[in-house]
Amino acid sequence: MNAPLLQSTTIGQLLLARSLISQADLDKALSFQKQSKARLGAALVRLGAISEDTLLPVLAEQLSMTLLDEEDLPVRGDDLLRTMEQTGIAPAWFAEQGLIVWEGADGAIHCASRNPANSFLQETMALAVPSHALIWHFVRTRDAERLVKLLQPKQEAGYTDEIAHLKELAEEAPVIELVNNVLAQATDENASDIHVEPEEHEFSIRFRIDGVLQTRAVMPHERFAAVASRIKLISGLDIAERRLPQDGRITVRASGSDMDIRVSVVPGVHGESIVMRLLPKDRADFRLERLGMEADHLQQFMRWAKEPHGILLVTGPTGSGKSTSLYAALAVANDRQSKIITVEDPVEYKMRGVTQIQTQSEIGYTFSRALRAILRHDPDIIMIGEIRDVETAEIAVQSALTGHMVFSTLHTNDSIAAFTRLIDMGVEPFLVASSVRAVEAQRLVRRLCPDCAQPGTLPGGMEEMVEALRQRYPKLLDSEPNWRTACGCPACHQTGYRGRLGIYEFVDVSPAMQAAIMRRLPSHEMTAIARAEGYRNLREDGLIKAWRGATSLDEVLRVTGTTNAEEV
Repeated sequence: MNAPLLQSTTIGQLLLARSLISQADLDKALSFQKQSKARLGAALVRLGAISEDTLLPVLAEQLSMTLLDEEDLPVRGDDLLRTMEQTGIAPAWFAEQGLIVWEGADGAIHCASRNPANSFLQETMALAVPSHALIWHFVRTRDAERLVKLLQPKQEAGYTDEIAHLKELAEEAPVIELVNNVLAQATDENASDIHVEPEEHEFSIRFRIDGVLQTRAVMPHERFAAVASRIKLISGLDIAERRLPQDGRITVRASGSDMDIRVSVVPGVHGESIVMRLLPKDRADFRLERLGMEADHLQQFMRWAKEPHGILLVTGPTGSGKSTSLYAALAVANDRQSKIITVEDPVEYKMRGVTQIQTQSEIGYTFSRALRAILRHDPDIIMIGEIRDVETAEIAVQSALTGHMVFSTLHTNDSIAAFTRLIDMGVEPFLVASSVRAVEAQRLVRRLCPDCAQPGTLPGGMEEMVEALRQRYPKLLDSEPNWRTACGCPACHQTGYRGRLGIYEFVDVSPAMQAAIMRRLPSHEMTAIARAEGYRNLREDGLIKAWRGATSLDEVLRVTGTTNAEEV
């Protein structure tokens, strides 16, 4: 498409043609535009249909302008102020308009704005510096605000403590756009969490992508009150309360996707730290094949999920994908002939054909209380979000012993430790041995970026260990090794990784393992029993995936630990 044709096509039509928005999003934005007189692009961002990072490249292409990245902008406020003095216009005007100007090496005045096509800005600058050529650029909001901070005098403190003023800040259009754009950008990048972290003079916005935090914006601290108030307002929290932790929830449309967002606010030295957990509503594909299990593990897990009674435990730290594995087990067990009830805190994903219950600890509706109630509903399968105390553990055990299948999670470092954890809670060893059918431990490792991963080699000293692994699992390692390393490219934000997959260790509670549990044998003896029955630990499973080139050896060692790396 040539430039004249691009310019004659509306931005809505361009975005629609490139499948970046839906017709419903466009219709809603056009309706909103008539009421608010906002630009169509700004309306789409404000309504959560698209992120600014997706919109601006299309706008820039449509108007034959460039979109500047952070490294293309001046880093010194002196350069900006010197150019502004040439125009004879006060710096406060530039700050108010969000306009950045500087003189380039070519003698032209470069003007960067979120809306460089604004005729008022163009005419004002043309009159102010008639002797210079003007070159107009698009700039992202976060970059413009970082530079605008250099032009603004320090604001007096005091008024921001007033509730009315905080609500007023939260309802300002630029703040609404900023928060909506952050949500849309995080959705575009498949982030699991958004962290808003205030410091003394600024605050940062970081996304957790593939389990690793990445900074996406650093903004002046003066804007933090408005951003925090906006997030608290839409999540139903008390704007005026800044001394106590608060938890809330938002249901929003971001970048064309319906999203549930759990919001947690805790007070800090420089302001409230905010974490938002993103839970896409349409993320309902819980097929086991997508989790990264090897063929033998996949077969074993499907067999466990279809057991008529007993307890299946999934263990691991927070953020290791335990809930996803449980939902996948439910999807296997959900044959529409069984009554399935879950007790969760919170309910992360909705599942068709499953009765899902949200606990409410503030009113005393805990896991144990909910479990006692649902047993009267004649369930065949029960999922408990987490076994946290002895009362919940004992109800789970009794449910398993009376003919129910129970799925749950437990916080332990490995699968063998789950037995010790239950006994330490106060459950009798013979009850643990007779009720628990299997334990699965897991972690998430990052997948290598397919666009930039480079061939790698096995570090010295690991050859014997890898060969022993190949001898034990000839069917899984039946091809030549494909060791690869991370490199970094624009597609993966220079991290070298894109997406995640699970690594697992499975322990089947066989008669020999039952005897070990009842005798309270130490973990190393239980591990020896499990290994004789086909068990492999997390690092071994990770090495199998690194062998195939799905992830790197460095990533496996990062997640499983580097201590005694040669001993597998």
